Amino acid sequence: MSIKLLIIDDDPSITDMLGLVLPTKGFEVFSTNAGEDGLQATQTIDPDVVVLDLMMPGLDGWNLCKKIRSFSEVPILVLSAVIEARSMTRAMEQGANDYLTKPVPLDTLVTRIQHLARQ
Repeated sequence: MSIKLLIIDDDPSITDMLGLVLPTKGFEVFSTNAGEDGLQATQTIDPDVVVLDLMMPGLDGWNLCKKIRSFSEVPILVLSAVIEARSMTRAMEQGANDYLTKPVPLDTLVTRIQHLARQ
């Protein structure tokens, strides 16, 4: 059984690349490039894991994480270029379960997603 994964990142090159490689690792991948769309997709797709960027226009990742937590316990993995400890702490306080910085080795990303899906 594949893991249903929702990727929310405003950079189409990230969502496109992950949409190509992660299915080869056994994931069913859905993606969106805007926070509001990601919020709606979380409700309609009911993913096993959400991979979330922080720095997005409009509804950013921190606020999106908080909104998702208001209705769901889906594991959230933040995947961001932001490496500041304060930003990481804020993401975890908003309900993220894990945090990785870009760029991340594919094997590390796959392992962390699988771990969150098992929880």
